[in-house]
Amino acid sequence: MASTLSNDLVVIGNIKSESEIKVEGRVDGELVAKLAEIGNKAVIKGKISADQVIVNGHVKGKIFGIQVRLNEGARVEGDIIHETIAIEAGAHFEGTVKRRENPLAESNRAKASSSSPAKSAPSAGRPAPAGSNPQGKIPAR
Repeated sequence: MASTLSNDLVVIGNIKSESEIKVEGRVDGELVAKLAEIGNKAVIKGKISADQVIVNGHVKGKIFGIQVRLNEGARVEGDIIHETIAIEAGAHFEGTVKRRENPLAESNRAKASSSSPAKSAPSAGRPAPAGSNPQGKIPAR
């Protein structure tokens, strides 16, 4: 039995389910499920990762799915990484389509690389720590 997010519901944050999710409202965040069905008036702004993704509404973000289907009236703005894809006449799609043997593993790699901390250089408005050399100049002897 699918969990349904009704058309008057707005979720700001990530949603994860081990089963099926049907979205009729709006989600601003990542959606992870076994099956993700995006309803006619639904709006998703974020990444979707699922074994099966069915889009009837609007998605602005990457889709990672083993089986991806864009039905008539669907609107997708973002890349789709898939094993199999079907795009019906009347669906609107802007982005790239890439076939992969394991698109969900690629989704997990993308998440891991985006969550790893990046080293940052000292900013121009902040003094550099003692002993550091922010401009890369060789000190005079």
